[in-house]
Amino acid sequence: MNKIKKWSKEIIVLAIILFIAFTVMDLWRKPQTLAPVLLEQHTLVNGESVSLAELSKEKPILVYFWATWCGVCNLTSPTVSELSQSGMPIISVAIRSGETSRLIKGMENKELTFPVINDTSGQLSNAVGVSATPTFMVIDNGELVSFTSGWTSSYGLKMRMWLASF
Repeated sequence: MNKIKKWSKEIIVLAIILFIAFTVMDLWRKPQTLAPVLLEQHTLVNGESVSLAELSKEKPILVYFWATWCGVCNLTSPTVSELSQSGMPIISVAIRSGETSRLIKGMENKELTFPVINDTSGQLSNAVGVSATPTFMVIDNGELVSFTSGWTSSYGLKMRMWLASF
């Protein structure tokens, strides 16, 4: 019984330390302001034109920066796809992930169904200040209200979107 108590305390302390470390990293990586280029008109890989400024006027929108070559993104992308299918407003930005036809084929193979902007050169992500993948931003009325990078659970994303709606 003492071993269980000891391990439990150590796990709790480790969880607290990791939470603090990840929070500090997110604060360090978070852009001070949202780059206007992100809010401009962009073309999705399906040819549809979107404006994040316009979309975020209706309700908060999740912007998901990811890459086909990102190992952690392979874990988070299916979650983002499920949330998109459930109606959560999501626009993703694929960073330096190859030609559009290759990106579309890869997404189809993995059954990823979220809207995506193909940032082939990384120009958009660099302008926005994204330095790690995956990165999640919640934008409401053209303002950055939440920012995190690294693995995030479905519940974490839902909570960020819920908090942004207040």
